[in-house]
Amino acid sequence: MRTPHAPAPPAPPGPRTPARSALTPAVLLGAASVLLLTLVALEWRPLLDLDGGVSRTTHRWAVAEDGLTQAARVLTDWVWDPWTMRLLCAVAVILLLRRPAARWTAGWLVVVVALATAAQQGLKAALGRERPVWSDPVDSAHYAAFPSGHAMTATVVLGLLLWLLHRHGVGLVVWRTALAVAVVSVAGVGLTRIWLGVHWPTDVLGGWLFGALTVVAAVAAHRRLRPTPRGTARGRSGGTRTPSPSPEPSTSDDPPRRPR
Repeated sequence: MRTPHAPAPPAPPGPRTPARSALTPAVLLGAASVLLLTLVALEWRPLLDLDGGVSRTTHRWAVAEDGLTQAARVLTDWVWDPWTMRLLCAVAVILLLRRPAARWTAGWLVVVVALATAAQQGLKAALGRERPVWSDPVDSAHYAAFPSGHAMTATVVLGLLLWLLHRHGVGLVVWRTALAVAVVSVAGVGLTRIWLGVHWPTDVLGGWLFGALTVVAAVAAHRRLRPTPRGTARGRSGGTRTPSPSPEPSTSDDPPRRPR
């Protein structure tokens, strides 16, 4: 009498590569960004009505609440200004340049922020969207409205710096503090631009979306293009392995992993 063979257990799923793990958020962010850009370019009436309704309400509040408005101006002009973000980025670049193995990452950071600024200005020039106009303005701004340069710059710079901190394995307290500061800053700078009446809400949303898309694309590019340290070889999953029994000192800017 034959004993039926038990079915073989299913093979475990293969490890997710960095490229695959970044594909889904990149597609979602890209689709949302293109959709919003298209609706703004076509001046879709329901979107314009929503922008106008929110902006008129917040402008009335800004005129009535002078103290909050002054605080918003200080935050948006000094603390969360794009040049403040770029200065913070420059400090991070200097710290990276002090480590020879991290110099490629320093150059990558400079290039990404520069390209994001160029893309932002290109979108502004291409759309030429007018900013809100008020008879009693509480602040002023120049250039076209979409996307918000403040929102996009803060998202790009703080998003990249957060990824670098996580990648280099900072302590839990430092990580949570940095994450809280980044979230408050990115959200706050967008809200101050709407409160001060210099941007429509969809300008800020566009800055957040395009900024997040830039971060995801830049991280994927870093993982794919960063030179492999000597004495290691990239595996199919995008990781590295050391074939030599007597490895040379690592030149990678990856943080050392603790043995388990």
